[in-house]
Amino acid sequence: MSKGKMPAPSLRNNPSWDVVVTRLNPLLSFFNADGGPKNRTYEIQVDKSKNFASADKLVYKNVKEKGPYITEQKISKEESLKDKQLYYWRARTVTDRGKSDWVISRFYVDTKSDATFMNMVRAKVKKITVSNGYNAKNITDWDDPGLLTFWQSPPPGDKEQWVEFDFGEPTEIARAWILSNFNDPTGWLKDFRLQHSADGKKWQVVAGTETKNNRSYRNILNFKPVKARYFRLLITSFIGYAAQINEMILYSPGGAPVPKVPSQDYVLIIGNEHNGFTFTDLAKYVENLPFKLKTVTVPCYEASMKMLEHLEHRPAAIILSGNNADYPNVPMFEYNGEFEIIRKTSLPMLGICAGHQFLAMAYGYTRARSMGWFDDSAMTSEKKLTRVKINKKDPIFKGMRDNFTAPEVHSWAVAEPAEEFEQLASSTYLQVQKSTKRFIYGLQFHPEIDVSYNHGKKVLENFLRMALASKK
Repeated sequence: MSKGKMPAPSLRNNPSWDVVVTRLNPLLSFFNADGGPKNRTYEIQVDKSKNFASADKLVYKNVKEKGPYITEQKISKEESLKDKQLYYWRARTVTDRGKSDWVISRFYVDTKSDATFMNMVRAKVKKITVSNGYNAKNITDWDDPGLLTFWQSPPPGDKEQWVEFDFGEPTEIARAWILSNFNDPTGWLKDFRLQHSADGKKWQVVAGTETKNNRSYRNILNFKPVKARYFRLLITSFIGYAAQINEMILYSPGGAPVPKVPSQDYVLIIGNEHNGFTFTDLAKYVENLPFKLKTVTVPCYEASMKMLEHLEHRPAAIILSGNNADYPNVPMFEYNGEFEIIRKTSLPMLGICAGHQFLAMAYGYTRARSMGWFDDSAMTSEKKLTRVKINKKDPIFKGMRDNFTAPEVHSWAVAEPAEEFEQLASSTYLQVQKSTKRFIYGLQFHPEIDVSYNHGKKVLENFLRMALASKK
């Protein structure tokens, strides 16, 4: 910050650049300005016009900071946005010493975008080849930390670059997800297109994939299904000195396989980590409890109501696991089937960490957001542990003391629960929520992490005991 210049806020929270907002009255969350006077407020504007010049522009003045890290502004139902519409929004710091520069972002409203399972599955790549550069394997590194690693073409960036996918046999492809540098525009793909080939030598453009003058680090290419053994992303222009791809996933049309399940009581775990598993040994922990339950883990990108309805035996309960990735950096459409289950199931359900946040996000993507800090009390001394205050008595807390401790590993939290949910416990953020209509609970902490100070273990045990009792 130059001398005398007012610091501006950061809009890289929720909604961040080019995310899809799934309701007409979103909650706009952003990070407070770093430095400057303490007696500050913010001005926010939302408009369909990039120049913020339309008659429908929304203006919010004197917006106060919610805390030391975050500021929020809810768009009311009376001011509801239009569906299927791109919106620009901007914010600036306001003090008695002056105003900061505007910072601008944009989002797209589509209330039906998460309504049903994506009806696609991840296509398995047999071999990946790049024009040059190093670490091509990072492009298909599909675990959460893998989002931080990337392939980068070597500088100087004055030549076409390409990434080739060999599926080993003709494979039908209908969507591509591409993630580039999410920290700054360096490496963003500017002009590119997807190609296909039967032999890896003669290439044809996949209709509808040619992209020019791109200005985003996330790209989703949807097109009519094309069947070929080889697919290639041809990059003809990019921002900065080299092209960068953190991840690329190709999808085949069709439904996910229905998992085999045991005939005895079991818990269906939906693995929300980006690779489809869980951040902790959740399945092992559940199976070691005295209920003699088995577990079946299904990746989030294969979960759907259709899958649930076609299981040979119904689970005694569903647990939605945590993850450790920032949502703007993952393909959120992969959670559509899970959101569908959250909204429709009658089975007992428990959301843990990310799963807890998904209980809110299933009714609107912006209901959860980054807190502006990382609560890692699962890895700190007991004196610094987050304390969970029980706000309302409930059977889920049977045998527990108030103001208990439990491991926390997250930087996002529920900012605004859905109307069907009520708060049962809190710290400086929402810790436990419950559906007022169905047997659904959400926990921000991790009851399954086996450490001495985890008094939240009892919550998981109570949930499973109640689930088994309801089945009988």
